[in-house]
Amino acid sequence: MNPYTVIKPIITEKSLRLANSENTYVFQVRMTSNKNQVREAVEKLFNVNVEKIRTIVSQREKKRTGKKRMIVQTGKTKKALVTIKSGQTIDLFDISEE
Repeated sequence: MNPYTVIKPIITEKSLRLANSENTYVFQVRMTSNKNQVREAVEKLFNVNVEKIRTIVSQREKKRTGKKRMIVQTGKTKKALVTIKSGQTIDLFDISEE
């Protein structure tokens, strides 16, 4: 297992809603990692049992930046939507209802 498979959690309104309703957490992962590597990394890092993993690769985007409004391409990124068994949570995400 590569300890750097999971880069960071993605915390947005949509990811928090998924964590509340479907027990699914979203992470940014390395482009070279596959579903089995992501499963091992999440299970070892957070001590949970993973049920299902879905991966998404977002394509490059063109953005205009700077004073001269030059066009810059962003890199590809890969996200993993990890569903864990019911009754388990990851404490990294604060999903308490208020």
